[in-house]
Amino acid sequence: MKFVDKAKVYVKAGDGGNGCVAFRREKFVPMGGPSGGNGGKGGDVIFEADSSVKTLLDFKHKRHFKAEKGQSGSGSNKHGKSGKDLIIKVPVGTVIKDSQSGEIIADLVSPGQRVIVAKGGKGGRGNAAFKTSTKQAPDYAEEGESGEERWVELELKLIADIGIIGFPNAGKSTLISVLTKAKPKVADYPFTTLAPVLGVMEIDYGKSVVLADIPGLIEGASKGHGLGHEFLRHIERTKALLHMIDISDFRERDPLEAFEIINREMREYSPELVEKPQIVVGNKVDMLSDKNELERLKNEFSSKGYRFIPVSLITGEGVDRLKREIVNLYNQIEEGERTIEKT
Repeated sequence: MKFVDKAKVYVKAGDGGNGCVAFRREKFVPMGGPSGGNGGKGGDVIFEADSSVKTLLDFKHKRHFKAEKGQSGSGSNKHGKSGKDLIIKVPVGTVIKDSQSGEIIADLVSPGQRVIVAKGGKGGRGNAAFKTSTKQAPDYAEEGESGEERWVELELKLIADIGIIGFPNAGKSTLISVLTKAKPKVADYPFTTLAPVLGVMEIDYGKSVVLADIPGLIEGASKGHGLGHEFLRHIERTKALLHMIDISDFRERDPLEAFEIINREMREYSPELVEKPQIVVGNKVDMLSDKNELERLKNEFSSKGYRFIPVSLITGEGVDRLKREIVNLYNQIEEGERTIEKT
């Protein structure tokens, strides 16, 4: 299934039904008076977060959505039926913006969460509603109001506890397949991952951590280079990051340089991203001949305030330690959130 995380759609709520002009003309009802009913309300357009929907692909094929109109009133004081609401299912994590103003209408982060993006028009009043002591036979009624209409932009931001970032070929896809049951495409060439991949890592006491493999960032990603600029937004919702770097003898760049480049791109996209806790994962330690390099990297990252975990996803070296570090980090985040809630 193709991953689509942006779409622009037109929504139109239902118009209200017209009020009716009618008079009672029954044989044994003298001076029957006005009996025109009110028109029904137009249907609303509602967006609902649904965990079974994974992408915005459907909105590439259908871009116009209209709710049902309200029915007009009729004689004998019969009111028109209200139009049905149109409920549009979107993935959990969808941000809805007004296309013209850029205003955020809603951020649907929970399954079942709903928002009305276009309200249906009110039904017009029939002539029976205008009868007064001084006006016994009004011969007019209201037209129904038009339903709201607008263009809205949909933007999907994945919801994960921890995001896995790094240059292409650092081993992100392999890591998420090792830590979770996710099955991303893995191969020895850049940009293997063309879409974010979610996986669930089971931990003790019935808890689980949701990990997201973010497609490879490159230098200039924040300015639109490579694939990374399409997916930087998915890092925003994560609570922490696993920053993967290649430490093998066959790497293309120094691990510290690679780390700084990715952090710079995140900072230029949003300064808040680099404030997230990061664990630095040095992959491909089995292909490193100079073990003194490990001590150098450990000291360098430690001086910057980061934990450095060397691993080999091929041999399994360091993976258990990494899992423990992830669990500790997750527990610290949860404890911090509980503290904030209490205050």
